[in-house]
Amino acid sequence: MKELFAGLDIGSRTVALVELRNGSYSYQIRETSHSPLKVAQELIEGKDYSLLVATGYGRHAARVKFAQEVITEIKAYAIGARHLHPDVRTILDIGGQDTKVILLDKDGKVIDFQMNEKCSAGTGKFLEVMAKALGYSLDELGSEAFKAKKKIKVSSMCTVFAESEVVSLLHEGEERENIAFAIHASIAERAAGLLKRVGVVEPLLFAGGVAKNSCLVKLLQEKLKKEVIVPKEPQIVGAFGAAIYASRKGFFGGEG
Repeated sequence: MKELFAGLDIGSRTVALVELRNGSYSYQIRETSHSPLKVAQELIEGKDYSLLVATGYGRHAARVKFAQEVITEIKAYAIGARHLHPDVRTILDIGGQDTKVILLDKDGKVIDFQMNEKCSAGTGKFLEVMAKALGYSLDELGSEAFKAKKKIKVSSMCTVFAESEVVSLLHEGEERENIAFAIHASIAERAAGLLKRVGVVEPLLFAGGVAKNSCLVKLLQEKLKKEVIVPKEPQIVGAFGAAIYASRKGFFGGEG
């Protein structure tokens, strides 16, 4: 009997694959490019899985093509977060196109969740646009924000209007690092508001690509007055949860 299980998280910006074999795991992360399903198929090409479970935006298309089962992102993140950090009670995920907050009970069961409106405000895509407007790389945006010498405000969180506001500030002679910090402060405010709607119970885990932004992590900790845990690789939490689900189904044949 094969003992290789896999979870695929097909998101708007990246595709993450986690493989589980005999209690150990490995992972790969790729950008989605123009064809996320093609990227996903390249990642699993030549592999023989006991069970492959997909999650994320592309999960249903993946099931039509190659995945044996699918689970929601909410369930995948709940499972993945608890296995990476067993005591986690609240999960914040800021991905490429959306933000979600998941509240778990002491046994890891989802008891509430909230998602942002259907726009890219405060997400990875938003940060990419703001970085480009400021002439920074995405990695530079967070590090440069730490150099801010004064606090200013970027009031709009709509990507289009915020970009226009940033350009106006630059034309007025505002320093780039001050604008970068203001952008991060606005995102932290928005994320904190979403967290407070479900009621933050510690430990709090921050997942998704935006969790790699150290400035945002620091601002969230200050605003919430709580520790924010960032996994070693925050972009695999959903894929890891899907892989764990696959392994449970494979070994026990019941609910994952």
